[in-house]
Amino acid sequence: MIRVAIVGASGYTGVELYRLLANHPHVKITCVTSRQNAGEPFEQVFPSLRGRTDLVCDPVEIGIVADKADFVFTALPHKTAMEFVPGLLAAGMKVVDLSADYRLKDAALYEAWYQPHTSPELLAEAAYGLPELYRDRIRPARLVANPGCYPTSVALALAPLLKERLIDPATLIIDSKSSASGAGRAAKVDSLFCEVNEGFKAYGVTKHRHTPEIEQTLSDLAGAPVVVNFTPHLLPINRGILSTCYADLREKTDTARLVALFAEYYRGEPFVRVQPQGSLPNVAWVRGGNQCDLGVVADPRTHRVIVVSAIDNLVKGAAGQALQNMNLMFGFPETAGLDVVPLYP
Repeated sequence: MIRVAIVGASGYTGVELYRLLANHPHVKITCVTSRQNAGEPFEQVFPSLRGRTDLVCDPVEIGIVADKADFVFTALPHKTAMEFVPGLLAAGMKVVDLSADYRLKDAALYEAWYQPHTSPELLAEAAYGLPELYRDRIRPARLVANPGCYPTSVALALAPLLKERLIDPATLIIDSKSSASGAGRAAKVDSLFCEVNEGFKAYGVTKHRHTPEIEQTLSDLAGAPVVVNFTPHLLPINRGILSTCYADLREKTDTARLVALFAEYYRGEPFVRVQPQGSLPNVAWVRGGNQCDLGVVADPRTHRVIVVSAIDNLVKGAAGQALQNMNLMFGFPETAGLDVVPLYP
């Protein structure tokens, strides 16, 4: 039984981590931290946990966390995480970081999209935590950079096509839609109910911070630099990401062949579900679960391929994938704590 801390537990990702870890057979949650809620019972911060926890929120201090836990999930904002993670590692702890601070391998690239990096020496060490692609790097790691939600949906959608050299990466266009919970729990005008409800808009066009992360992973898969057009949109729903990816095919093919390719590529993957021909993913089918649903179609008229990917941004796009990574780091069954059926309707 390992003792686990959730640092930055008062956000949507923090409570989702608690929900999933509460049913993990090899874990005991011994510490939750929050700057704004320090000293408050955790069930008071999240009434959904009433009767399920007696923990009180601790302040965000390395000494407190190190005394109470063996393993840490850091669900802190970017910049804040990099100020905390090195101390945890120095204390001998393993960490899955859910911020963007250790995802990009190039410090200059990170600084161009975010801010100065205070622990760039850890970038080369951090394993990029997308298990379906990088299990062998995750297992021995002491620091795992949990991928972003959009990059997860895109990488899983395009990995088979890039690995098999079936598409021209220069023609990639990625159109993604995310739920309002992707903006976090802090009050922001753009995510207020009246701003989101009955609306649908693009945002971060040409400048969304997940762009370099998407390009880094796709370049690794393609074996050459990949540059993409990535446009995110905001949906008036609580959970979910739907990404639609378009690219030119290098050779003539049909939908049946592509569906078979995807099915074979992800054979045995517990959390990737390739839809049968004629069916495309819906965010309603993955809500609350760690699944990534994929659908692929070849367009004989335009000689392009369209791949549709659906995930729950708080689970496979954040907390669920982080738990998947922890399982790999400790040699637990990869599905431990995650074998839940998505909610429907």
